Amino acid sequence: MNEDLSDLRAEFDKFVKQECAIGEDGQIEQNKDGGDQTDDEPVPQFVDALTERLLAPAVSGVYLSRIDIKRVAEAIDESIPIKERTKMVRALFRHTTKKEYLSGAFTEITKHINGRILIYTELAEAFPASKSIFEENITKAKKMAKMFETIISDFEEIEPTSDPLMV
Repeated sequence: MNEDLSDLRAEFDKFVKQECAIGEDGQIEQNKDGGDQTDDEPVPQFVDALTERLLAPAVSGVYLSRIDIKRVAEAIDESIPIKERTKMVRALFRHTTKKEYLSGAFTEITKHINGRILIYTELAEAFPASKSIFEENITKAKKMAKMFETIISDFEEIEPTSDPLMV
């Protein structure tokens, strides 16, 4: 029995060394999301504030998963890698120069939010004791969609040929 466990342990250690990301200290490296220099590129002003609100269910009323963000990107013909949600949202809006692009992205995000609102409505009807909780989240989600409209109306388009140092 002891020999079987030793063999199993040796096989497991071999697997970890071959297949897992091991740091110099011999520990498994955490949070390897394929980060690169593009993650550190600057983004438009609104992106950090948007990310803070959009990805916090306590503020937005909904949880948007990585796959939701990926689907939003695909719907507007963008290709972004699956990483941390914050990095994904930053990648989605990093090169935003046109209101049309921004509007398309927010339309797709709103579709996901509206899907959650429908779920919350059904749950509120099925579980009347929890109705106030779901109504609160629905209110937050609708407020989030209104914020998208404000961002779009306040957004100033940038011509791609503009010199960034010219004011």
